Amino acid sequence: MASLIVDTSGKPFGDALAGGRARADSGMSGAPGFARPPYANSFPYEAASLTSPEMGNWYPWIRSPDSEINLYRDQMVARSRDLSRNDGWASGGITRILDNTVGAHLRLSMSPDWRVLRRFAKGFDASWAKDYGQAVEALWRLYSEDLGRYNDVSRQLTVSQQLRLALRHKLVDGEALLVSYWKPERVGRGAAQYATSFLVVDPDRLSNPYQMIDTKYLRGGVEIDDDGVPLAYHIRKAHQNDWYNAVESMEWERVAREDEDGWRRVIHDFERDRAGQSRGIGVFTPVLAHAKMLARYYGVELQAATVATIFGTYVTSPYDPAMIEAAMDSHGDEQEIGYYQELRADWAKERPAMLNGVRVPTLAPGEEIKQVNAAHPHSGFGEFAHEMLRSIAAAMGVSAEQITQDWSKTNYSSARAALLESWKTLSRRSAEFKVGTATPLFATWLQEAMENGDLDDVLPAGAPDFVEAATAYSRCDWLGVARGWVDPVKEKQGAVLGMDAGLSTLKRECAEQGLDWEEVLAQRAIELEAFKRLGMKPPSWSGIESAEEAAEPQEEPQPQ
Repeated sequence: MASLIVDTSGKPFGDALAGGRARADSGMSGAPGFARPPYANSFPYEAASLTSPEMGNWYPWIRSPDSEINLYRDQMVARSRDLSRNDGWASGGITRILDNTVGAHLRLSMSPDWRVLRRFAKGFDASWAKDYGQAVEALWRLYSEDLGRYNDVSRQLTVSQQLRLALRHKLVDGEALLVSYWKPERVGRGAAQYATSFLVVDPDRLSNPYQMIDTKYLRGGVEIDDDGVPLAYHIRKAHQNDWYNAVESMEWERVAREDEDGWRRVIHDFERDRAGQSRGIGVFTPVLAHAKMLARYYGVELQAATVATIFGTYVTSPYDPAMIEAAMDSHGDEQEIGYYQELRADWAKERPAMLNGVRVPTLAPGEEIKQVNAAHPHSGFGEFAHEMLRSIAAAMGVSAEQITQDWSKTNYSSARAALLESWKTLSRRSAEFKVGTATPLFATWLQEAMENGDLDDVLPAGAPDFVEAATAYSRCDWLGVARGWVDPVKEKQGAVLGMDAGLSTLKRECAEQGLDWEEVLAQRAIELEAFKRLGMKPPSWSGIESAEEAAEPQEEPQPQ
């Protein structure tokens, strides 16, 4: 049985449309002399219009985030990877983001929340936090930069390299996936100090067993409960297209998010665009079509330029096709065209033109060289390509100049404005990755270090176990890539003014440049001591007067 759509007045939707048309035609729909367009009263928002040329054929579906992503994830990821492999702009954009977030090394900077821990014992204070932080950082350096790479299940990467690879997966594939393993057999052998090790897993391996469709409690390989809490992850033992591991590629391992003792097994990090989302999408997804069209346009332009170059020049002869045909048909004058061809050959052979030993082609009498006008109809290629790159750069959160590395049209003000805006997005990406991946990975290792008793000498009496105050014990920051300067003189002067005015701190300024403020102060103390030991005058930045300046008598101000 057909149903009618009824508007708020109770009239069928079709009647409402007809009424709107009648009122518009009669000129009684508004102010005198003004008629609203047909159907205008039926759609209070342009976005809801069903009749305009722009909206009439636009009918996207309303879907849940998992139904939007999970069914089509493989196709989107395959295209994103192909783009990042074969397109220089895309590959360069990913490299820019990685170099400005993780860089070559992410350095741990501890800042435990001693105010929270003080509720458990009185020994927790700022002095303890400093000693504890230094001890943890030293153990972490030993583990994360281990020459034997025991932090990696495959023993190939340092922790910083693992984090960089994980972020690359997050940018291109839409998610980072790491699994922690307990390897006690490695401890005591070689340089292995801890049983905790990590493996960066290709997100393709996270999927429903046997490619079954999503269910209420299983979404794209993620097992959830009624509250949407991830309980476990179903991971293939091999990639689905590994023909040499065909058997294992059809076997799934269920990995719980956490062990019974609270030890984290899986780190799954992705940007959430909607509530209830179980899998992520890459940064290229919104602009894949733009990037593919731009790559195709480059190919067409190159072909057009090649054709224009090849067919750009030709030689004309006094014999046009009609004259040659007449000469060929005239048996009596067969010698005429033959004589001319012989003349041309003899002319080029016996009258060569030489210039510094290089032969210059010469022409027979009556011949001339003409050139085709190579004007190209698409003279705006550069501007078009730049606009397309701006769209791609906007989706990636960087400036077009950072992708193209072309700063020729940029001055100091525009460059600084562009870099500051990009830095906001890069800082946000970096912060989210640190919170979602780096810090959980560190906390997983820290749990073993504390349970082994490696930090007992810096823990006060009555200190809680790690699982009781994991967040307070693991609170930290990560020092990555320096922001750098567009104009070092101006910006360093601004940093000094900010610290003198109390609007900034040495810790903050150092962190923006990837430095540890305590190490900076310690190094300055070493250098000042070296100046004294060598009998050299301290530099102006030391704030210390030389012995001669201190010994000079100071003039007392005269009374007024």
